[in-house]
Amino acid sequence: MLSNDNATRPTTILLIRHGETAWNAEKRLQGHLDIALNAEGERQAALLAAALASETIDHIVSSDLLRARQTAEAIARVRGAEVGTDPLLRERCYGGFEGLLYSEIAARFPLEFAAWQARDVDGVLPAGANRGETFREFFDRATGAILKHAAAHPGKTLALVAHGGVLECAYRMALGLSLETPRDFKVLNASVNRFVVEEGALNLVSWGEVAHLQPAVLDDVG
Repeated sequence: MLSNDNATRPTTILLIRHGETAWNAEKRLQGHLDIALNAEGERQAALLAAALASETIDHIVSSDLLRARQTAEAIARVRGAEVGTDPLLRERCYGGFEGLLYSEIAARFPLEFAAWQARDVDGVLPAGANRGETFREFFDRATGAILKHAAAHPGKTLALVAHGGVLECAYRMALGLSLETPRDFKVLNASVNRFVVEEGALNLVSWGEVAHLQPAVLDDVG
């Protein structure tokens, strides 16, 4: 049975972007394609794990994609903890855009690329190995997953390891930003982004903590 104390305390969310991959470094769109961390990403994950080692974390949950799981497992390893996985924490699925450089997307799919860059939140992506999601569909999935985990663990501290797009969705929800507005905030590899959930509402505490990483890390490109 949940204690009344836990039920009345806010749930703390450490929302973490995975470490760097080779595709991040060359600006190749990953989406649901399962890309591992590169050597720099592994270094970032180890530094992140060391920085969080002294913090209270009750549960660690990761996207089921490899780059997020590797980052979460680094955090768990130094704590002797387990990692749960949730495919609802995956990056947005980009359909036919996946696996391509941004320049290649613009050349192959000029109309869809223009709509994406113009932030058409209901724009349909071209078919690929996976079915693409509109940004609105993705936002609902990602924020729903975050709130689901918070509701399941009231008053606890959760580390959710996910992707740049998931972080963007959480930031927009917490600040009440329209989905159509340009993204004017950074979403950094292996960053810690702190939220609390109180009475079902997501609130931002701090954003883009990367002091544990040297040199500077890459921003998500979107």
